[in-house]
Amino acid sequence: MVLVAAVGVGWGGYKFANRQSCSSHTTLRVDAAPEIAPVIESTAHAWSDKQSGACVTVALTAADPADVAAAIAHQGGATVAGIGQPNGKTQVPDVWIPDSSFWLERIRMVNANIVPAVAQSVGQSPVVLAVPQPLAKQVLGWPNAKVTWAGLLQKMTSGTGLKAGIVDPQRDAAGLSGLLALSAAAASSGGVQAQQATVAALRGLANNRSTVRADLVGRFPRAADATTLAGGLAAAPLSEQAVIAYNAAQPPVPLAAVYLNPAPPALDYPYAVLPSATNQAVSAANDLLGQLTGAPYRTALAQHGLRTADGTTAAGFANQPGAPTSATPAGSADPAVISQLLNTWSAVTQAGRILAVLDVSGSMKTQVPTAGNKSREEVTVQAAAGGLSLFGDDWSVGLWEFSTKLNGSIPYKQLVPIGPVSSQRAALAAGLNGIRPTNGDTGLYDTVLAAYKQVQANWDPAKVNSIVLMTDGQNDNPGGLTLDQLIQQLKKTVDPQRKVEVIAIGIGEASQAELQQITNVTSGQVFFASDPSKINQIFLQAIALRPGSGG
Repeated sequence: MVLVAAVGVGWGGYKFANRQSCSSHTTLRVDAAPEIAPVIESTAHAWSDKQSGACVTVALTAADPADVAAAIAHQGGATVAGIGQPNGKTQVPDVWIPDSSFWLERIRMVNANIVPAVAQSVGQSPVVLAVPQPLAKQVLGWPNAKVTWAGLLQKMTSGTGLKAGIVDPQRDAAGLSGLLALSAAAASSGGVQAQQATVAALRGLANNRSTVRADLVGRFPRAADATTLAGGLAAAPLSEQAVIAYNAAQPPVPLAAVYLNPAPPALDYPYAVLPSATNQAVSAANDLLGQLTGAPYRTALAQHGLRTADGTTAAGFANQPGAPTSATPAGSADPAVISQLLNTWSAVTQAGRILAVLDVSGSMKTQVPTAGNKSREEVTVQAAAGGLSLFGDDWSVGLWEFSTKLNGSIPYKQLVPIGPVSSQRAALAAGLNGIRPTNGDTGLYDTVLAAYKQVQANWDPAKVNSIVLMTDGQNDNPGGLTLDQLIQQLKKTVDPQRKVEVIAIGIGEASQAELQQITNVTSGQVFFASDPSKINQIFLQAIALRPGSGG
């Protein structure tokens, strides 16, 4: 087999001359994370000089993993929260080499059939805390002192002035790895303290977050005087490779790669042959994979600041002070933990304007065996209260309850008007604490229409305007709107220039079909908690996947 590697400025759009000696020809489309793409390219070239017979053209593209993930998910009819829709330029390849298996895990959570179940690692880079070297020595005792994530968390939240930042963990695997480690450290305190520590850490990072890595590293100080050091970024989770590449440019203030304990999941560069690839492409992909193991490949990895798949280094690797001698664990984590953490991150970082509307009909008294026999109302209120604790002061939130005849013939009641959380956090907490189920029925349709008009009336163009409706029943309100009447009224009220999303969370026996008809008109979504004890996770997922929030 002859392999013709695609090479050119920009890593894309290559054309090749036909070889007369080719008995057959296959184009293998490979998308690789930018830092490993040159290694794949050089290995492919070396291979082409040693093979004969059937020809393969490797069309190699250095692609942001988030862009490829969006394209793959879209092709499979799914959306990965936090990375949005495809950019329209990135095509689904035959082989995908992202920087981390996190990407495959996140895609499997929305559609397990569009990425392989197993993908072999072809490289590794530990995730470190990147800190300007003068600050690393002064604040962390680098390179001799052992630094833990718990110790870092304490410095971040105790007012010591350690200004930590992060590349958006929804779009950056190193950021996600660091966030997982920091969150685990916060959770070790247990109970309410764990929640408070997690939120404090997330908010601190969110204040200094960047969408892309280049923007983040550009905020590290460019001079070593005290004023510049104090004004620049002090720390951020990055890959070891990113620190090596930064220092290779000989900046005025080099970065220290601080290896924290316990080590977070390393970037592991999985070689994923996608199910959509043709048989010919799969055969070519397997042949190429066979070349990514030998000594020349290991040397090429080292020259680009990358370790081999087992975490060891080859000749030419720029070893960092304080680096551990043993291998770092590969990039893996419980998918449910990843999902929960990213949903929490979204709730903390993406300010919204929300009217929470809670069902207080008689059926909400039903006990939930999986939640210690708490009532449906209790677990619903707990979920709403947990969400409120995550919302920053830049959010605007209001609170309604609904059943039937709560205010004369009106089935709903305003408990707290929509307003800044900064000035009414206590009122919202008190409103939630005072909610009790009634003996009434479910005036769902009239409540939805009134809530929609209320949110639309003072629509805020700077925020995602939403209604979060939490209900366990079908509409039962004699004399009120029918479903057809509600749909017609909503169609008249909806304004594409003033979008209001209805996010419906169905609990227990709630009618998913009924709620879906409502959200179809309002461009919202339905989430269903067949087990009401899971409503806390579903509430966070619903907030993270608000249609206008980047999900």
